[in-house]
Amino acid sequence: MAEEILGTVLEGRQGRVLISTKATFPMSELPNEIGSSRYHLIEACEASLRRLKTDHIDVYHMHGFDAVTPIEETLRALDDLVRSGKVRYIACSNFSGWHLMKSLSLSEKYGWSRYIAHQVYYSLVGREFEWELMPLGVDQGVGSMVWSPLAGGALSGKISRNRPAPAQSRVGQIEFIPFDSEFLFKIVDVLEDLSRETGKTIPQVALNWVLRRPTVSNVIVGARNEEQLIQNLGAVGWSLSSEQVARLDAVSEKKPIYPYWHQRGFPELMPPLV
Repeated sequence: MAEEILGTVLEGRQGRVLISTKATFPMSELPNEIGSSRYHLIEACEASLRRLKTDHIDVYHMHGFDAVTPIEETLRALDDLVRSGKVRYIACSNFSGWHLMKSLSLSEKYGWSRYIAHQVYYSLVGREFEWELMPLGVDQGVGSMVWSPLAGGALSGKISRNRPAPAQSRVGQIEFIPFDSEFLFKIVDVLEDLSRETGKTIPQVALNWVLRRPTVSNVIVGARNEEQLIQNLGAVGWSLSSEQVARLDAVSEKKPIYPYWHQRGFPELMPPLV
């Protein structure tokens, strides 16, 4: 339905926007309407084109890694879609480091289209992306499109030590993204301080921090209404100072799991991310 609505809104304007959509996750309970097989990808792409009322998709994402289908089959089918003109660029989402690296290696081996972007979860309360996927993106030139940069609304400014999550909010209804409450509150404390210092809202500060990070090409914001969308758009056009970024870095830092804590013990062997 989202594609149908977008297709109606953009009818006659397709050349003025970049359209991105996804495949892989199930569209029904039928066995062939899930995954990244050649059969499903071609069928899914044609269906998306019809719903979007366009002749091509600018960025086509694999919404998750399909460990059942051979990677070669997926990439060859995507390359065929690119060569046919129905897809301009391919991207992935929620891949592990080896998923993405093996895919890039096979694309290079066979001369197929390569993933140019990775849609990832990344926020002040969830920085695991920095451990492996961000360095991989820097090394391989893969941009990051960040989903849920406000952690499912946890960094919307509506939640703090003295303000529990509203029952009707996304983060109040489900455990959308796991995090420790005290860890969140410490981050919100700093965000509140920076909001006063900059004159920006808490979500604008949180989004600005994400937008400054290496490999981040854009953020995907989920606005409930026009007011929220306009506020989120106010995250660009200005920058936090280096000192302010350092304060957010410090309060949101998590000790990484192995082998990353071991690797960080030898910083002279790990070039900084720039």
